[in-house]
Amino acid sequence: MSNVTSAEESAGVSETLTEYLGEMGPSWVAGAVAAGPATIGSLVTAGGAYGYSMLWVVVLSAGAGALAQYLAMRLGLLTERGIVGVVEDTLGETWAWLLVADAVVASGVAQLVIMKTVATVSATVTGVDARIWGVAWAVVLAAGLAGRGYRFLEVAAKVLVLGVVVAFVASLFVVPIDAGAAAAGLVPSVPPGGALVAAGILGGAVHITLITMHSYTMRSRGWTREDYGLATFDVGASMLVAFGVYSLAIFLVAASVLTSGDLTAVGAAQALGPVAGDNAQLLFLVGLWGAAVSTLGANTIVPPFLLADKFGWGTTVDDNRYRALLVGVALLSAPGAFIGGAVLGQLVLVLALGTVGTPFAIAVVLYLLNSDAVDVPNSTLSNVGGLALVTVAGALAANFVREQVAGGVTPLSGFVLAFAVALGLATVGLLAKYVTEELGTGSQTA
Repeated sequence: MSNVTSAEESAGVSETLTEYLGEMGPSWVAGAVAAGPATIGSLVTAGGAYGYSMLWVVVLSAGAGALAQYLAMRLGLLTERGIVGVVEDTLGETWAWLLVADAVVASGVAQLVIMKTVATVSATVTGVDARIWGVAWAVVLAAGLAGRGYRFLEVAAKVLVLGVVVAFVASLFVVPIDAGAAAAGLVPSVPPGGALVAAGILGGAVHITLITMHSYTMRSRGWTREDYGLATFDVGASMLVAFGVYSLAIFLVAASVLTSGDLTAVGAAQALGPVAGDNAQLLFLVGLWGAAVSTLGANTIVPPFLLADKFGWGTTVDDNRYRALLVGVALLSAPGAFIGGAVLGQLVLVLALGTVGTPFAIAVVLYLLNSDAVDVPNSTLSNVGGLALVTVAGALAANFVREQVAGGVTPLSGFVLAFAVALGLATVGLLAKYVTEELGTGSQTA
């Protein structure tokens, strides 16, 4: 018979929870990327153009994002290595390079548009030219990451993400919400022309950069399989709770107040002033700025992590080659401030492009979790959830590509089409490889 009392059990749970709250972090860096201006762009576009009808996608994105991060977390802890090295040892160098190229293209394009957003918001607040802000932010970013490394980024991510969530939740109290219409939006449907926006919303939560970065951020904290409980709590707190509340708040504000999805990022904030008051405008602008800054820093570390691992370098600032990669990516983001055009549409396109590359990344993680790369079999529930993610992300990506091509093949849509076809074939090839191997193993056993 146990001598542990209910009070002692409660005290133990409380102590564990307090410890987890103090130690969580890696998934918040991924959350900083997810809770960025591109996600804001997709949510504002969806709410402004289609009202509450796409609320179901917003809710789905939080659960899907948490599941994707859980699978990535599981792979990272069970191998205690970076994902690129595991892919190279298990599948070969070609597959490793394909994963690196997929993630670097998606995060690189995103980096430029995110910098444009940061510079634009900074210019709106201060009156200083956005191009000057772009160069200034690039230098600050390079100095901060190269000088203090991952821990600096993690602390900043947690503070900024929590601040952004508070800002957008506060905005809910100054705008009118139609509860009945919102409830109707929980019924799944994609309105005509809404495939791009739906792909953008899901792409904010289930994105290749978030999936591939997770093993490296956990390694930077020194987490091992002994930290499985903490890592699971980390994912739930950041992606399911913080990101879910963040997305829901932004979408409900946009659906309740805005009447157009064709706005600039700053224009969306300014549009709130006449209809919801100056407080709503200020809260939205502050939230957008915080989201942009946190995402810019978190997204910067993705290409250096993957490239350094592929080349066999260290993935901390103790290795000068990795430090140089950090500085290079940070400085190369400055030209984003010089890109013309409305940033909101570009943000949605960036996320949708990431969605095109995401099914392959999820398929890679699932393959590895069901291979000899790990010594603990993946559960049937995790496999079913992972396959559902591949299916949903693939369907949204296919709809997005179809809409792009239907409008005529331009250099941009042509690139997206080629990118999608290459990664689609790779995903199918990887699934076929797994099935073939399983059939071969089964015949040998028989």
